[in-house]
Amino acid sequence: MAYRVIIVDDELLARKRITELLGTRKEFLIEAECANGEEAIEQINTLAPDVLFLDVELKDLTGFDVLQSLSLQSIPLIVFITAYDSYAIQAFNNYALDFLLKPFKNHRFFETLDRIEERMKLNNYGTDMRQFLLDIQGNLGNPPNTMASRFPIRENNRTVFLNKDRIKYICASSYYSDIHSIEKKYTVRDSLKNLMVQLNTSNFVRIHRSTIINVDHMLELVHSDYNEMDVRMQDQELFRISKSYKKDFLKKLGLAP
Repeated sequence: MAYRVIIVDDELLARKRITELLGTRKEFLIEAECANGEEAIEQINTLAPDVLFLDVELKDLTGFDVLQSLSLQSIPLIVFITAYDSYAIQAFNNYALDFLLKPFKNHRFFETLDRIEERMKLNNYGTDMRQFLLDIQGNLGNPPNTMASRFPIRENNRTVFLNKDRIKYICASSYYSDIHSIEKKYTVRDSLKNLMVQLNTSNFVRIHRSTIINVDHMLELVHSDYNEMDVRMQDQELFRISKSYKKDFLKKLGLAP
């Protein structure tokens, strides 16, 4: 089975590279290449592709403009190609199959192709265009904040969007910070102070100069005979609450005297 593809990117070299990579997989058939938004709208409406590789920032239009101008019954699978655009990432978070962040490596592109094939095999990959337009218009009317419940983590040549409620705790490690989620650990080059600002939610509290915890993953407080206090997490990890953060921490929990 061949999956019909349209590539939309205003950079010739970018289109050429995607074309060459797709050429290694015979199941992907390139129907058209578009260098601007107006051309893309015409070709997508005419050819109704299965997959759309779409650059976010085109010279004449944006990816928003292109998708809002489509007259299809359902939208194709969308793979955004972008250097990084938080506005588009937030608005299309529920619709894009994947984001390829320039410059991406070949293996990352092939991972995307594997995801496309997996979704195609479900035989139910199209999103209803009417509902899509209603949702996107609502997103466009509300400027993005810090991505609400999602937390962006740059990992090699991609950005992972981690649900904040999946983060258990964050520990400082020299110039880096280790973000421990339920699934795995991510290491980022950022301070705990900056991460607290980015998290921007009441669930997270700093208990030590080297530790932030998510109180939703806290199991119990452990008191010592020396008026010291530790917090035990649900995964049994134990952290010391320093004196300088203790008062604010207890106040946040409603336990301050």
